[in-house]
Amino acid sequence: MSKLTKNEKLAAEKIEAGKAYSLLDASSLVKEISYTKFDASLDIDVALGVDPRKSNQMVRGVVSLPHGTGKNVRVLVLCTSDAEAAAKEAGADYVGLDDYIAKIKGGWTDVDVIITMPSVMGKIGPLGRVLGPRGLMPNPKSGTVTMDVAKAVKEVKQGKIDFKVDKSGIVHTSIGKISFSAEQIYDNAKLFITTLIKLKPSSAKGTYIKSIYLSSTMSPGIKIDPKSIAEVK
Repeated sequence: MSKLTKNEKLAAEKIEAGKAYSLLDASSLVKEISYTKFDASLDIDVALGVDPRKSNQMVRGVVSLPHGTGKNVRVLVLCTSDAEAAAKEAGADYVGLDDYIAKIKGGWTDVDVIITMPSVMGKIGPLGRVLGPRGLMPNPKSGTVTMDVAKAVKEVKQGKIDFKVDKSGIVHTSIGKISFSAEQIYDNAKLFITTLIKLKPSSAKGTYIKSIYLSSTMSPGIKIDPKSIAEVK
């Protein structure tokens, strides 16, 4: 077992063993236990009482975080020529169609989000083998297949995120940066958790929110008391 560094020891000492914190307290504490020299990402992990193998228990959604993600999201828009100007004006980093499809077929995936139009999905479908495993395949449910590509670009740039439960029943996503204030962290986490609660499948039985952990890059996870979720409703 590797030894803890000085900063790791300091962080561990600030977390009370076995304690589950309220979301409000965790939002402040996560800033105190982050010792990275860079602006670390804030991550939230929520274990759900669902069986993702069943289609009627798949949890997937989108949420526009009130304070954004703090990240510079690189957006590629694959669209027809008549929509290119609007996509560029909205802030898309890359705009085009056939040339970028060829690049992707060649292995290029240096983007965070791909937005496209229903009319060109026929060309993009074959890219599923490349884009699917990387979570980049456009999907109508996440708002990345739309006639209004400009609006979709603006929403992504302003902090709209797409999330879904993994095969282990856990939803993992980034909700900001450690440079955010405790209030901003709380606001983003509150809306994310509230959205998850609203997405509870009617077929899911028993405890829905099983555990919640908040952490920053390289920091310990802070356990949040699921019973305190009442505070975010």
